[in-house]
Amino acid sequence: MSSKVLRDADFPPIRNDLIIRAAKGEKVERTPVWIMRQAGRYLPEFRESRKRNDFFTICRTPELACEVTLQPIDRYTGLLDASIIFSDILVVPQAMGMEVQMLEKVGPYFPQPLRTPEDLARLDKKPDVHATLQYVFDAITLTRTKLDGRVPLIGFSGAPWTLAAYMIEGQGSKTYSKAKTWLYKYPEESKMLLRWITDLVVEYLVAQVKAGAQLLQVFDSNSGELGKNLFDEFVLPGLLEIAERVKEKLAKIDLVVPIIVFARNSHYALESLSTSQYDVIQLDFTISPAFARAQTHGRKVLQGNADPSLLYASPEKIRSEVEKMLDAFGTDRGYIANLGHGMYPDHDPEHLKAYLQAINEYSTRKNKGNKRARGGSDGEPSPKR
Repeated sequence: MSSKVLRDADFPPIRNDLIIRAAKGEKVERTPVWIMRQAGRYLPEFRESRKRNDFFTICRTPELACEVTLQPIDRYTGLLDASIIFSDILVVPQAMGMEVQMLEKVGPYFPQPLRTPEDLARLDKKPDVHATLQYVFDAITLTRTKLDGRVPLIGFSGAPWTLAAYMIEGQGSKTYSKAKTWLYKYPEESKMLLRWITDLVVEYLVAQVKAGAQLLQVFDSNSGELGKNLFDEFVLPGLLEIAERVKEKLAKIDLVVPIIVFARNSHYALESLSTSQYDVIQLDFTISPAFARAQTHGRKVLQGNADPSLLYASPEKIRSEVEKMLDAFGTDRGYIANLGHGMYPDHDPEHLKAYLQAINEYSTRKNKGNKRARGGSDGEPSPKR
């Protein structure tokens, strides 16, 4: 399978690098914005795609994954500053030999979850990422080409704990009691499983960059199900290691990309993540900008974090809340706008458009006013590294 390293010269020139500059802590002319699950069921064009193909067929077919990745970019022309490859975090357990189905009104479902440590023998502990996940890399290469430089392309993976929790629970859960039982009852076996997943995630993310991804995000969607002690013992080490090892491996082949981390509902992790190798910390909607700035000490760029339910409000209310959010985070450095969680299936696409327009217009206007007030100077320093 191919492991060729693709570089910027292999793709159309980038025309909008706003989010890359922001992720590096550089000064920007307006706040960049992208949205988690921006390609998804809220879009009528995506629902049409799903009528013709099941979920994982889209993920495993580069042309189809490319098509749905581009749908929000085409719909919201000039309003989104990044695309994110259409895939799913659970392709990683699939690569390890587990069957995952996407069931209507249920979501992801594992017919044979990991019930006891004896089930670990069923896993492929060191799968070849190119033999098992080449379709993701092909989709990234195709999509970056088809984007034609309009915006950068984000690659992603689930984090070890979130993936392990799904593999043990067999589906989503309100309590994650089965997965947490493993941490208490089988701590060494849990750490072994997390180690295997960590190793695979590192290789998977590196291969995405080699295929053309220009930023990466690590989703630890289930991290907030744990208290701080369990988080520090079982989750944080793998999260920190992923950023360190990915950057180290990329540096050896002269590639550098910003990496975003999203440890959802884990407010107690902010300070630890602020000294990590991640460049950007995505915030869920329960965290205030002031708290996040205080916990991260200005070391990291922040991303987020409006409550997705704001998009059910009127365009006028959306605009007023956006202005409050941007005033709190700042608009010219150290911030990327997003939601605090992904899009919901029943969101109105026009209300997302209102959200994107408000971010674009207000941050542009505010930054121009700030520049005039400073007499054209650059103002504040970039986030500390």
